[in-house]
Amino acid sequence: MNLTINGKNYQVDVEPNMPLLWVLRDELNMTGTKYGCGVSSCGACTVHIDGVATRTCTLSVSQVEGKAITTIEGLKSEDGKLSDLQLAWIEHQVPQCGYCQSGMIMAAEQLLNDNPNPTDEAINTAITNICRCGTYNRARAAIKTAAQKRSNPSELLGLK
Repeated sequence: MNLTINGKNYQVDVEPNMPLLWVLRDELNMTGTKYGCGVSSCGACTVHIDGVATRTCTLSVSQVEGKAITTIEGLKSEDGKLSDLQLAWIEHQVPQCGYCQSGMIMAAEQLLNDNPNPTDEAINTAITNICRCGTYNRARAAIKTAAQKRSNPSELLGLK
């Protein structure tokens, strides 16, 4: 199977029904995407498939052949540094144990791509990832900070 992940092409020899999560983690050693529940409920396994936040623990690899896959490892700014959302995550000290964070960041990235200035209600509706540490308020604050910085790029350059 041929996969395009984070802009690079990979060829994997796996069963077509193998979940994408296991291909990423076990075959390609991209361990940023996590296993949480195994039933696509918690969101720890979220990546982008053609720009859509998608849970991968129940998604067979055959369903994504020919599609653009972006994992947390590929979510960086154009200059290869952490994205504005990742920086906001750090600024607001969102992670505690950190296990769910890559999936939550991927879901938040799609939210900001679809809605550059989300309300609390929009964030609550879009971010359905489960965080056992309960860092939802910090995640919401980080999403709003990233949205503000995206709407005012001079802040990203440190000009304000």
